[in-house]
This record gives sequence, structure tokens and C-alpha cells, in this order.
Amino acid sequence: QHTAGAHGSQWRHLLEDERVTRHFRLIAYDLPFHGKSLPPDGRAWWAEEYRLTRQSFMAVPVALAKELELDRAVYMGCSIGGLLALDLARYHPDQFRAVIGLEPALKVEGNLEELAGFWHPRVSNEYKASVMYGLMSPASPETRRRETVFVYSQGWPPAFLGDLYYYIEDHDLREEAAGIDTGRCAVYMLSGEYDYSATPMHAETAQQAIAGSTYERMPGLGHFPMSEDPQRFIEYLLPVLDRVRSMA
Repeated sequence: QHTAGAHGSQWRHLLEDERVTRHFRLIAYDLPFHGKSLPPDGRAWWAEEYRLTRQSFMAVPVALAKELELDRAVYMGCSIGGLLALDLARYHPDQFRAVIGLEPALKVEGNLEELAGFWHPRVSNEYKASVMYGLMSPASPETRRRETVFVYSQGWPPAFLGDLYYYIEDHDLREEAAGIDTGRCAVYMLSGEYDYSATPMHAETAQQAIAGSTYERMPGLGHFPMSEDPQRFIEYLLPVLDRVRSMA
């Protein structure tokens, strides 16, 4: 699952790495209104306010897993997708063998109204992209950071702010995290040390609240580990994938 306002090309470096693809089939999809997923026919979607809710968000990977007849798929997502990993573990534990949350949190505090500039006629998509540049590690390769920014400059203008509705308003597992059963759905969490949005402290709090979950801080990485420095990120990911493969 890609990050807010982006699309599945963020995962292209994992798709090209045989250390990952040797054992796993990777499906990098685009949410509706993102990337190659066009708006739906049959309704005046342009007259509606786009808001990504927890229920509509969870429905996408759950439906994909069912329609593709995946046998207890492994879910991985970053940012909004990292938060969704925990929601899926709580509300759809039997659909997924394991979830891997990148930059996860039980709750991200914020004020959506203060972020209105992420969709405003006087604010270009270049502004969104430049803000995302600041969420990455200064140690990540410049080429990869610029590629991440490039992806962000391509989004449908309302998508980013609409996705942040889930990120800030609709996701809150502080009261539900203790109900996650890692015996039914394993929970793995990774976060970059330079991420100041969903910080390592957010992930540490989640790990403490979810019995049986695992967490590792990733030095030298920021908010977009899979795209800003995929080679460094894969060093942290492969041991997690090995643990998933060893599950009965």
C-alpha cells in the first residue's frame, strides 16, 4: 500500500529485487483516484468531497486478497499504509498471515484544517512534493529522494488532503490495540529515524500496546524507506520476510 497522495510505483525497487521476489509475489496496487486507478463510472465523483475513511481503505486490500484468491496474504504498507496495517490486524486478522507496517502509529495527532494548503487553487502540487522531501533522510541517495518527490508531483490535487483525513482523523487504535491477536495475524513494524510525521516514538508506543508484535527503528531512513533508499531498507525487511516464511 502506497503513501498518501501517491501510487504504487513507490514499490518499484522491491519489485525489481529478486531477494524479495524469489519467495513472494508482490502486488503494488493504486487506490481509487490514485495513479492508474481512474475515478468510478456511474456517479458524479467530481461533485463529492474526497475523503479516505478507515472502512473504505480497509476494503481495498481485503477485496483484492479475496478476488485474487490469495492464501492468507502478507500485507505491507507505508505511512497511511503503515497505519492501515494495524487496522487490518485488528479488524481482519484472518484475511492476512501477517502485516508489516512502515511508519506506523496508533494515532497521529494533527489538525486537518491546518493542512488545507495541500489542496488549494493557489498551492501547486510542487508544494506537496517539497514538503515530502523534508520527511526523508539526508543520508538517503539524492536520486532516490528526487524520484520520491517526482511521484508526489503527479497526484490528483484533492487526493493527498483526502487521504490525510484517514491519517489524522479516522485512524485511532489507542483503545483497540490491546485487542490485536498476533497469534492470528503477526504484526511487524519498522520506522525510519528521520520521520517526524509518524515518528519512531509512535511505533514504539504501538509495539508496547500490541502484545507479541515486533518493532525495529531504521537508522539513516526517513518516512519513505522503500523509495528513498530501497537498498538500505531491504536490509531491514529481509529478516522480517524470513520470519514470515517460517510461520506455520
